[in-house]
Amino acid sequence: SVPHVTGRRTPDEPPHHGINDGSGFPCPTHTFAPIDKKGKAVTRDASLTDILIGKSLSDDRLIGAIVSLGESTAHIAYLLQNYVEHTYAGTQNASGDDQLHLDIDCDNAVFSAVRDAGVFATAASEETPVETDVLPSNYKKEEHENLNWFSVGFDPLDGSSIIDANFSVGSIFGIWPGKRLLGRRGREMAASAVAVYGPRTTLIIALPGRSRDEGCGDLTFEVTLVKDRSHWEVSREEVILKPEKKVFAPGNLRATNDNERYDRLVRHWIEERYTLRYSGGMVPDVYHMFAKSGGVFSNVSSEKAKAKLRLLYEVAAMGLLVECAGGVTTHESEDKSVLDLEIDDLDRRLGVCFGSSGEVEKYKKFMFSD
Repeated sequence: SVPHVTGRRTPDEPPHHGINDGSGFPCPTHTFAPIDKKGKAVTRDASLTDILIGKSLSDDRLIGAIVSLGESTAHIAYLLQNYVEHTYAGTQNASGDDQLHLDIDCDNAVFSAVRDAGVFATAASEETPVETDVLPSNYKKEEHENLNWFSVGFDPLDGSSIIDANFSVGSIFGIWPGKRLLGRRGREMAASAVAVYGPRTTLIIALPGRSRDEGCGDLTFEVTLVKDRSHWEVSREEVILKPEKKVFAPGNLRATNDNERYDRLVRHWIEERYTLRYSGGMVPDVYHMFAKSGGVFSNVSSEKAKAKLRLLYEVAAMGLLVECAGGVTTHESEDKSVLDLEIDDLDRRLGVCFGSSGEVEKYKKFMFSD
């Protein structure tokens, strides 16, 4: 049988990890005034709104939800470029990663933008891993109950373990219609987005066909923050993953020590002279596939190297981006799209494979075939 670790909490673990409370209170040392003054926040909002309308998105409240995540992206980019302390908060998240104060400030930046948007009901993140009420303060059930509300699950700073090396890092956002996250599937998402903070700040957005005007198909596209962080511009009109590309990003390689199938697969990639593109951060490694129009990303677990990726905060949103770009996703040990997995635990963890359709098919042959 294929070794598999579900990643669920063990009996001796606390109900949840993380030390943030979802209040969205900003860091007093790093305010966002320098990038919001002189109308920059207004022009950022207007430019991204215009882009989304141009991509056949007509739901004003969904547009507002995505624009708010663009604002949080701009604010996190500013935090990263002005944060030199890299001090630890003295806690670990559920993956066992030491939490930086920067993790908490980035989490607050997203919660602040989400609360200000006025279209979200519930939010949860890797640093605030509970369903948190983010309804606007003026919410009145009798007046606002029937409005189109959204919920968001997010990882505010993916790659904090490699940030000291000044590698690219990112944020991951998944937007669901309605007021809850638990019990949902990725297939139900209205949109997802991933930000990358590197030499440029970019945001790649997935819009499934059902969220766009009738007759439009799935779309993945990229925007870039330009003009001194005052505007978003389209940098890739459409991202499409080709069926084949010999580029691989093999995560959790320690699992090859006691997962024979994964070991054989990695050896196959090397023997077939695939190009290795791996940084240790999920966002830049998967994003490389979007930039190069193909490849394969894997993160496989074993009995001794357990799964770390979370379905709610990382996997579902990234999976929607991949599938809307024409790629394929699968659970590490069963032939099932990650978008069809139920979020039956906010902390549910799993192994995955993402990428070009032909490359993921090769993964399945190595990992699933008898």
